[in-house]
Amino acid sequence: MASLDEALAIIKRGIDELIPEEDLIAKLKEGRPLRVKAGFDPTAPDLHLGHTVLINKLRQFQDLGHEVIFLIGDFTGMIGDPSGKSATRPPLSEEQVMQNAITYKEQVFKILDPAKTRVVFNSEWMGKLSASEMIKLAGQYTVARMLERDDFTKRFRAEQSIAIHEFLYPLIQGYDSVALEADVELGGTDQKFNLLMGRVLQKHYGQKPQAVLTVPILEGLDGVQKMSKSLGNYVGVNDAPGEMYTKLLSVPDELLWRYFELLSFRPLSEVEEYRAAVQAGANPQDYKKILAEELITRFHDEEAARSAHKSAGNRVALGEIPENVPTVEVSLEGQAEMPMASVLRLAGLVKNGAAARDVLGRGAVYLDGQQFEGDRMFVKGDDCIIQAGKKKIARVVVVA
Repeated sequence: MASLDEALAIIKRGIDELIPEEDLIAKLKEGRPLRVKAGFDPTAPDLHLGHTVLINKLRQFQDLGHEVIFLIGDFTGMIGDPSGKSATRPPLSEEQVMQNAITYKEQVFKILDPAKTRVVFNSEWMGKLSASEMIKLAGQYTVARMLERDDFTKRFRAEQSIAIHEFLYPLIQGYDSVALEADVELGGTDQKFNLLMGRVLQKHYGQKPQAVLTVPILEGLDGVQKMSKSLGNYVGVNDAPGEMYTKLLSVPDELLWRYFELLSFRPLSEVEEYRAAVQAGANPQDYKKILAEELITRFHDEEAARSAHKSAGNRVALGEIPENVPTVEVSLEGQAEMPMASVLRLAGLVKNGAAARDVLGRGAVYLDGQQFEGDRMFVKGDDCIIQAGKKKIARVVVVA
């Protein structure tokens, strides 16, 4: 069992806010498994690494011995979460919600321990709430307070429509915490208003209010905008191992440590050792590979992680030799020997002599996995793997 200080350090790793910390400490001191809730509206069933920041935190709570409640908002999903939206979201059909929910469960259990996860649907209690009970719930908050929410404020000032049912969303999310008697609720920074609503309603219903923990929004592979499938800067949890490996090796160097903090389960002390090594001159790509292998193991398996660099092909890194390299014969055309520039051109690894001089000048030519240097001449019988840049590689056999 982790000590209180150790547990807090794990829980607070990479978070944005903990509101209020003293409430969580008091709950942890009770020495019982806490009910840790996170809600997901099944509107986008294909998860990417940005989504897993929150799910990773749930796994950490599980590892500390707490009960994770994975709430699938099939009822709220038919309203549509207005968080961050500039217009009313179209509701999903019941069939769409349930199909997306199935996909969610398949993906999250790549991280969460199914035996320690309680999966619930908020239609279980919201579907039973009478009209009078719903009116009573709506009476717990004023329109003025609801308009304090940032996205509602912006839409109101811009004279964009806000449907009445959108005001119900944060109230229902808050009531979910009442129905589940949640001790802790997690969400992204854009969910803060909704998460705090749970504390308000729990107090009203005579419960101890939950502690609220927000996690940051992960930047995508471009290092600028949040990770998003629509922006194409994402790594999907269902991506093939080679594709995942390729994408993770393209992470900007300055973003690597944030990815380690939010996505890796390695101790931060170990991550700091990596950072110090890079500052001392080590290649950041070596540590991107470590992160990629950890994540591929999580979402696939160890064997997939070991071979991902091969299935990623020659796009991955200069000097990496993939499987099934094509063989090309290069004729000496009556000469006794031939320079590398000519071999590159005749093997189809470059378009012309100028392109050959370019890749040679950039040091982007590799011979049997080693950077090519000098003026080596090729003769009949030579048989080697030659790579020119990140997209061209072949086994070259020199013939007369």
